[in-house]
Amino acid sequence: MAGKFRGCLILLALVLSGSAAHAMIDQVGREQDIADLRLGQRVQVDDGTCPQGQIKEVSGARMGPNGVERARKCIPRKKK
Repeated sequence: MAGKFRGCLILLALVLSGSAAHAMIDQVGREQDIADLRLGQRVQVDDGTCPQGQIKEVSGARMGPNGVERARKCIPRKKK
């Protein structure tokens, strides 16, 4: 019984740490600052390349021969 409980706690800790790391990196100043983009991950890049009131969104679009391929688009900035 104690082994199952310990296993559940370890699994829960891994899930929570993964989602916390994903939430920490949601906006950077340069696209080069995105170290390893995962498939489906979205990161906002505030580098001034989009029109006023918009921000660049870089996402892990699909798997390519060299890893995750990036897609880029300008999206409206969220009001703070």
